[in-house]
Amino acid sequence: MKTLLNLFFAWLFIMPLHAQERFISGKVSDETGLALPGVNVVVKGTLKGTTTNFDGLYQIMANDTDVLVFSYLGYVPAERVVGTLHTISLALQADKTALNEVVVVGYCTQKRSYATGAVAKISNSQLQRKNQKAYHNQLAAQMQSTPTNQALQGKVAGVAINNTGSNTHIVIRGAATLSNQQQPLVVVDGKIVPYNSIETLNPQHINDITVLKDASATAIYGNKARDGVIIISTKNNTKVVDEPLYIVDGVPIKKEHNHIVENLPKSDIETKKSYDKAEAKTKFGTIANQGCIVITTHQGNFRLNNQESYAVIEENSFERTSLSPLSTFSIDVDKASYSNIRRMINSGMPIEPDAVKIEEMVNYFNYNYPQPTGDHPFSIHTEVAKTPWNQQTKIVKIGLQGKTYLNDALPASNLTFLIDVSGSMGSPNKLPLLKSAFKLLVNQLREQDRVAIVVYAGAAGVVLEPTSGKHKEKIMKALDNLDAGGSTAGGAGIELAYKLAEENFKKNGNNRVILATDGDFNVGASSDKAMETLIENKRKSGVFLSVLGFGYGNYKDSKLEILADKGNGNHAYIDSMQEAQKVFGKEFGGTLFTIAKDVKIQIEFNPNKVQAYRLIGYENRMLADEDFIDDTKDAGELGSGHTVTALYELIPVGVESDYLKAVDDLKYTKTATATKFSDELFTVKFRYKKPDGDKSIEMVHVQKDDVLEASEDFKFASAVALFGMQIRHSKFHNHSTPDDVLALATSGRGDDTDGYRSEFMRLVSSYQSL
Repeated sequence: MKTLLNLFFAWLFIMPLHAQERFISGKVSDETGLALPGVNVVVKGTLKGTTTNFDGLYQIMANDTDVLVFSYLGYVPAERVVGTLHTISLALQADKTALNEVVVVGYCTQKRSYATGAVAKISNSQLQRKNQKAYHNQLAAQMQSTPTNQALQGKVAGVAINNTGSNTHIVIRGAATLSNQQQPLVVVDGKIVPYNSIETLNPQHINDITVLKDASATAIYGNKARDGVIIISTKNNTKVVDEPLYIVDGVPIKKEHNHIVENLPKSDIETKKSYDKAEAKTKFGTIANQGCIVITTHQGNFRLNNQESYAVIEENSFERTSLSPLSTFSIDVDKASYSNIRRMINSGMPIEPDAVKIEEMVNYFNYNYPQPTGDHPFSIHTEVAKTPWNQQTKIVKIGLQGKTYLNDALPASNLTFLIDVSGSMGSPNKLPLLKSAFKLLVNQLREQDRVAIVVYAGAAGVVLEPTSGKHKEKIMKALDNLDAGGSTAGGAGIELAYKLAEENFKKNGNNRVILATDGDFNVGASSDKAMETLIENKRKSGVFLSVLGFGYGNYKDSKLEILADKGNGNHAYIDSMQEAQKVFGKEFGGTLFTIAKDVKIQIEFNPNKVQAYRLIGYENRMLADEDFIDDTKDAGELGSGHTVTALYELIPVGVESDYLKAVDDLKYTKTATATKFSDELFTVKFRYKKPDGDKSIEMVHVQKDDVLEASEDFKFASAVALFGMQIRHSKFHNHSTPDDVLALATSGRGDDTDGYRSEFMRLVSSYQSL
């Protein structure tokens, strides 16, 4: 009995310790946003550890009190305290003292057929690193996939990769000594294969690549190797040539993931149909030029993990007013983040931190700002109050209210619907939902409005020429006839849609392309950088852009954000007919009619009053201070009836804060502050252009240092921002809880006519139970 009691008490003691242990997951990247595979992640002081996978992702069991240590060759090790976090992502900093470059040059004996000469080799790890390029700036970090032939670029001395249109040409020995028709010999697992077969190789199956560059290589393969030899060995002699395209539940699978599909249990497969090369190319485009296998699972929702893409967000920190008194950013009326997060919570999914854009969450809701009464198309409203989650700081709300125009007062519209009908859009929450959503828009069109429909899959085409809004049945029939299938030539679709919009351009009218897609472009111009370049050129036409995101599993938020930001447009995410009604019904004018473009905000804080400040959200909208008066710099657009809200957290002068670290005195610069504005907290400057203008107009608003009881709108906006900080695992939410969010939201719910604020409170409650 005594032994049992001892065991019982020991169990009581051990249980709390184990109760705190849980899975911690996250992503590790470098300073540019490139995912780092093979990073060691260890619980400090233990032997418990793991490494990041191909996508830089990891998962490890840890306790609240544990410290995770991240280490990787060539980078400065980093430590993170687990605390209450469930997700810990970070960017490792390059070690400045690390070896910059290693060059190996050798003429050495090769065991392979006694070949001698200059030989360069790419290991599997190098190939995988090359296969993951990342484009990262303030707007986006999107993982890119690189074909095997491109993996040679920059890795082997004397090898050049020449891209001409859709063709890639590899030159091994130099263009000056050989004809323009030179082609290296390609050998896979000891067999000579056609030169263009290298483009179809699956990088996941490759063990290593050896390049023979000297003429002596002809001793092995004869005169046909005069232009060099690329020798590829695969893992276990895997067949990597002529791999078919797999389409599973309507979604094309990248060939590097074919092994996942090939290992699907037979019990999960409902139907499976194969197409030969000719049939597949006709039906699905060039992406399926090696044949195609279409699979339908019993569940109907097969998705590869981690196929959604979000721009990397580095949260804004406090800035010292004495060193940086100006804060400059572009407005943002996008609201996609909130409805996307709502979808995640309602589906019981973990929330990707970079999916949380706090400004888009706050701006999802309408606030009771006064309508403009002067010549400017918007009014300005500011408030200052005590910060609900930190009594040592102040919170500032800056609100814009765009002038509201009745639908009948809007100018005639020239609309081009650009609809993604590729295979990935086949799910019920994509193309079927898209059709129903667009019908809401069609029902509001007038006789003077015109609509054209362009679709794209493996290629792009016009399915409806410009048609008057009077003929609603004809437009809806064209929508009903759309079916999903094929690859995703998004770039070609954008080119065609803008061409059609420009040909039917209405002077003094509303000219707009409305793109609806999941953003998974995979044919032609498809990378984030390529899409940015394309859309920047197109916006010069005077055609505006609305971007609507649909679906999940392979949703490319980062790409759609770039298109909206750079295309003079807005971005929404449609997760339900309720959201479609909000975007195309209640906010019809704001979605389609721009009243001001390139709207920028610059706040100058008074250093006599404000020790430091932090802009909450808008990380991807920050501008350089000099950009404010530069009319060539692109910024956000404001639509009819739109509201824009920005929140700042301020640390008053004289308050000690853990968020501020000491800064040494300057030797050459001495700052002096003006005393005649002692009652002012900050000055706000706004610049905007008319929709057809090129010169900006400036407005100025001064805020006195008056701290008042927060209005209901202020309290609710603060509650939304606080929840955003919590689900982003921000260090600034000051140990607040969802209960704090609910209490704040309850006090600010006000007259919730449409029920959106009540829905937010239900989401917070649901998140608590996850």
